[in-house]
Amino acid sequence: MRRSIKEKVEQLVEKLGVGLHEREEIVAVALLGALSGQNTFLYGPPGTAKSLISRRISCAFQDSQYFEYLMNRFSTPEEVFGPVSLKALKEDKYTRKTNGYLPTADFAFLDEIWKSSPAVLNTLLTLTNERLFRNGDETQEAPLKALFAASNETPAEGQGLDALYDRFTLRMLVPPLQSREKFESLINGEPVSAEIEVPQELRIDNATWKEIIQGIHSVELSIETLTIISLIRIALGEMEEPVYVSDRRWQKAAIVMKASAMLCGRKQSNHSDALLLRHCLWIEESNRETMIKIVEDAVKDCGFSTDLDMARLDKEKEKLDQEIHKELFHSHDVYDTKTLAGKKYFHVTRDIDNRRSNGEKIDFYIGVEKMKSMNNFHPVDRSGNEMSKVTCTFDAQGSCSIKYKYNYHGHNTLKNYVPKVIFHKGDKKDDINGNCSKLTGKSTSTGQRKLS
Repeated sequence: MRRSIKEKVEQLVEKLGVGLHEREEIVAVALLGALSGQNTFLYGPPGTAKSLISRRISCAFQDSQYFEYLMNRFSTPEEVFGPVSLKALKEDKYTRKTNGYLPTADFAFLDEIWKSSPAVLNTLLTLTNERLFRNGDETQEAPLKALFAASNETPAEGQGLDALYDRFTLRMLVPPLQSREKFESLINGEPVSAEIEVPQELRIDNATWKEIIQGIHSVELSIETLTIISLIRIALGEMEEPVYVSDRRWQKAAIVMKASAMLCGRKQSNHSDALLLRHCLWIEESNRETMIKIVEDAVKDCGFSTDLDMARLDKEKEKLDQEIHKELFHSHDVYDTKTLAGKKYFHVTRDIDNRRSNGEKIDFYIGVEKMKSMNNFHPVDRSGNEMSKVTCTFDAQGSCSIKYKYNYHGHNTLKNYVPKVIFHKGDKKDDINGNCSKLTGKSTSTGQRKLS
């Protein structure tokens, strides 16, 4: 299942992003949100393709019902949830005809959401979280996979909108085009269509979507991911103006990270999944950059480098769908060692070059920690016993001189030993299973790794 899903997702990201300049990352993360059943808030000025992105995501699913509405302060529940049934009223029942409206949609886009009336926004609370709609005296289960909302502002304080805003797990900035080349390509080209032809075999059917949702719960947050989250929470508590992240938001963000890991074929999350928190924790534009830095610093403090250069990323966003995570490198040289009794040693074999040796060899072990000292020391044999006949000394360049005492008065200077480096500092770790940049929207300048 996972292999075919991974291939589908990779191809879907490419297909859905056609013609959307500098929007590849947004499409990829929004698709991940839809696949994991999470809502997405698209923040940015008018005319930046927010509604188009929402429609494109719905095209990735088979037989999806789509609802879209431009909110305003005069919006009524009838316009969003459906008109009241006159036939039911005659029977003394207050029931809405919901077909074709939000309660029966698989995907929905609510533009200028914060401008709507309290009557509409309050009804959205249960619908967006529990996927339930109270219709008269009955509770109707909504098929909603993901709700997309858009605005050029975040909710104002004191308006009672915090609970609804908290239900949008992913928050994506959708700015105007930055690249001159892409901007000129946009204005010279034909208008981009919201409806895009996605081959039927690529589309996610309802059974597959439910299988993905169920499979997410089999993925665990790794120790490194939990450490990163802990570091973020500590940093949040130390801010001059603390940013509140609810337990519900952390739980929803964890689902997104698990989904990313699962779609990459992993049973555990890793640092690349944790980078998705950049799109989950910010509250308003004034703290967005700060929250992103907190997440990236936590990843770095956990021993990984995100290698981010925001200016470069802005110029190379069109390459994001071709690049893949490659942040994990060796932070120090890794040497060829042997382990004896739980301790690491360098294994050294040397010829004893003297007339009495008859071509003999000497075999001994040097503790790795001796590299840090330039004092004389004796190595040990395989059993851990000190070999007093051999004296070793490391110099400042990491080369070890070796002297062998063959009698009371004489000794030989044997060939110097230089520890063999298997991986140099900065080399890529071969055993890293973190990939799927198309779901995390992260590029690096050092290389690429494909979905596997």
